[in-house]
Amino acid sequence: MKDSYFTLLSNEKIAKNTYECTLAGDTSDITAPGQFVNIKLDGFYLRRPISVCNVEGDTLTLIYKVVGEGTEKMSKMLRGERLLILSGLGNGYDTGKSGDRPLLIGGGAGVPPMYLLARELVKEGKHPSVILGFNTGDEVFYRDEFSALGVPVTVATADGSEGVRGFVTDAMDSYDYTYFYTCGPEPMLKAVYGKSKTEGQFSFEERMGCGFGACMGCSCKTKYGNKRICRDGPVLEKEEIIW
Repeated sequence: MKDSYFTLLSNEKIAKNTYECTLAGDTSDITAPGQFVNIKLDGFYLRRPISVCNVEGDTLTLIYKVVGEGTEKMSKMLRGERLLILSGLGNGYDTGKSGDRPLLIGGGAGVPPMYLLARELVKEGKHPSVILGFNTGDEVFYRDEFSALGVPVTVATADGSEGVRGFVTDAMDSYDYTYFYTCGPEPMLKAVYGKSKTEGQFSFEERMGCGFGACMGCSCKTKYGNKRICRDGPVLEKEEIIW
C-alpha cells in the first residue's frame, strides 16, 4: 500500500457516463488483477475507490462511471493535473486456480478489472473467455480491447440493443469453463453464484471509508467470520460467501 502522486495523461469519455483515464506514477504496489486504488479529490472528505483496469510500467489505467459529485468532478479533470492516490489496495484475484479455460464475467463498473485479469491469464498460457453485461448498447465499452487480446467476448444487454438480450447469466450456458471470476453489482453476483457450475472468485463493490481496513465500515459476514471488503477482499471465494 502506497500513497503517492500520479499525473493525469488522458481522461476520455468511452461510453454513456463512463470515462477512461490514464495516469503516470509509481505503480509498484499494484501486484494482482482485481486490486483497486483510492483517489483523493479536493473538496471531498472520503476518497473514491476505483478498480484497476490496466498497468503497464508506470502507466495506470482506470475506468469509472459518473454516479455522483465526486466522479462528476473527476470527469472534468484535465491532462497534467496531479492526484494523490493510495495504490495496492485489496487482495486481487488468484490466477493459480483458473484451470485452462476460465470464464470472466463483468457487469458495468465490474468490467474494468476483468481486463487486467484477462491479460494476466493470457500471459500465463490460459484460454479465458469473457462475458460483459450492460443495461443498454450505449453503455458498452472495452469489447474491442478484450478481442485484441485474442479473448472470445460475449456482450449481453438487458434491453437487447446489443449482443445477447438479457443478463450475463443468459450467456453462461454457451461456455464450457474450468473456473470463473466475476465482478459487478451484488444482484448480478448473486445470480452468477446460482448459475455457476464450478468454483470461482467474486469481487464485491462496496461503499468504503478508509479503503485499507481501519474503519471497519465495509465489513461483511462470511462462513469464516467477518471480513473487510477493502482489505480481506474485495475478492472472496465462492465457497465462503453468505448471501
